[in-house]
Amino acid sequence: MRIAGAALNQIPIDWENNLRNIQTAIEQAKAAGVELLCLPELCLTGYGCEDLFLSDWMPEAALAHLQQVREWTHGICVVVGLPVRLPGRTYNTAAVLRDGQILGFAAKQFLANDGVHYETRFFAPWVAGETTTVSYEGETWPLGDLIFEHQGVRFGFEICEDAWRADDVRPACRLMGKVDMIVNPSASHFAMSKTDVRYQLVMKASRTFNCTYLYANLLGNEAGRIIFDGELLVARNGHLLLRNQLLSFKEVDMEWVDVDFTTEQVPAEEIVPLPAPDEYQELNQAMSLALFDYLRKARSRGFVLSLSGGADSCFCAVGVAEMVRLGVAELGVEEFKRRSGCFAKELKVKSEELKANAEASALSEILTFNSQLLTENQELVRQLLTCAYQGTVNSSDDTYNSAQELAESIGARFHNWDIDEEVAGYVGKIQGALGRDLTWQTDDLALQNIQARVRAPGIWLLANVQNCLLITTSNRSEASVGYCTMDGDTAGSISPIAGVDKDFVKKWLRWAETTLGYPALRHVNALQPTAELRPLADKQTDERDLMPYVLLNRIERLAFYDRLSPSQVLAKLDGEETGFDHEQLKAFVRRFYSLWSRNQWKRERYAPSFHLDDYNVDPRSWLRFPILSGGFGEELAAL
Repeated sequence: MRIAGAALNQIPIDWENNLRNIQTAIEQAKAAGVELLCLPELCLTGYGCEDLFLSDWMPEAALAHLQQVREWTHGICVVVGLPVRLPGRTYNTAAVLRDGQILGFAAKQFLANDGVHYETRFFAPWVAGETTTVSYEGETWPLGDLIFEHQGVRFGFEICEDAWRADDVRPACRLMGKVDMIVNPSASHFAMSKTDVRYQLVMKASRTFNCTYLYANLLGNEAGRIIFDGELLVARNGHLLLRNQLLSFKEVDMEWVDVDFTTEQVPAEEIVPLPAPDEYQELNQAMSLALFDYLRKARSRGFVLSLSGGADSCFCAVGVAEMVRLGVAELGVEEFKRRSGCFAKELKVKSEELKANAEASALSEILTFNSQLLTENQELVRQLLTCAYQGTVNSSDDTYNSAQELAESIGARFHNWDIDEEVAGYVGKIQGALGRDLTWQTDDLALQNIQARVRAPGIWLLANVQNCLLITTSNRSEASVGYCTMDGDTAGSISPIAGVDKDFVKKWLRWAETTLGYPALRHVNALQPTAELRPLADKQTDERDLMPYVLLNRIERLAFYDRLSPSQVLAKLDGEETGFDHEQLKAFVRRFYSLWSRNQWKRERYAPSFHLDDYNVDPRSWLRFPILSGGFGEELAAL
């Protein structure tokens, strides 16, 4: 039998988009002679519909739209994911359709309820072995723990989380010996290095349960935060038959393979491992796809970035350039323009326009423009990214040169203005109100914060005028300890790297300079990260304000990924080669927990961030913590 999976880039309750992608996948499968096609989990509605799954109308609308899909299934068997609502409860199901008929619905038995997933809020788990019926406009179909047959091949289901449970409780253990194939429609989120875990899961299941295992995942940045890598896998008795290219810019990625179910395949003694994952490359591909999907699904015209010349803002700028490079490489220029909404003029048109209107004094601008826009990719970046360096008396030439050269090298529009006059205006108002001067000795944080806040209105105005998304540049390490200014450097509509720690950001930039070929990053890679909010003579750096980033990240992970208490964290660090003695470590642990607990309100207000690592500190997509708390007072005192 020729079987296939299709990764689909869907949008919550965008029926037109979702049905179009489903129809495209089915048409491609039919054209390729596919006999059974698996589409991803909840692909009809989108996975990220949140509390709409609790409504009566939305699952009912999904069932109504499923009737359209029936008409496309003549000559093929298709698996479609959708919610089904029975009185008072919603179930996560996979419908099996063939020749214009619905054969039934398999229901998910185990629900994901950790990390980015909150499925137990929306769905009820199905009880193993039970079945019921679901009706629509006079027709009735079976629903529950079902086995299906197509052309003599028997198959059953595991739906995403079902496969992540222990071998003695997951659905596969009850299907063993009863089916030839297990089909798994999934919505498994991207995290760096996770594909290796998923690959091992599918390979081992096919060997352990003596079957063919067909796996199909969602694709793209579906709803804003979570990215799906679109992985398709087919394995038989521990042998890999099919694996696709992940994180595609396509809306539909359909892949097929022929499986001879009439012969026995000897189980693989050893599962061939994948090559070691390149997390820098994985992050680059995921970030690029996430930005591309966010841009087009938000119906925005591009991005605006306050480019300080520091590590975080440079990372974001390169992220947009890589979005263009990777998107054009896969889709081609014209399809990239169509999908992104970018209708860049040809370079020669702009060049002729400048020449026609320029006076002699503007010739240098023409030359600069043409030297910047040597490639079509750079012209696309120019259409999609506008940057501004907003300096003060505390800004250095180093960061300005870093920002300007990077922006020009990738083709972005670059503006430069200072904000000293605005800062002086606000400081003067408050000095008048208080009847005293504000000084660095008495008002250090306030004087730092006002500089960051004054940068927000202008850059927001630029973004609004251009109908663009404003990128904010905070990273996970800063979010953990609140090292940011609310309504200042946190101002923005999207925070792409808030799930990535600062140490990884620095390492990624060095990789991008050499491997991706961004020589302008040499400036930022030679700098110590700094907010540049104190007088230059103070030589302010982030790590002097906080602690070494490597140590901050280690404490954060022990505290909130491993869920250890302050004393347990300290004991762990004492047993590791940190380069610090016990008293220094104790001070760092105290500082981390104190800063963490007083800054939850900031994490609640961050712009939406992408989930890229194996965890993050976003309370909306991973880690919840009270805004008001005892601040670990007793626990820190016990140190």
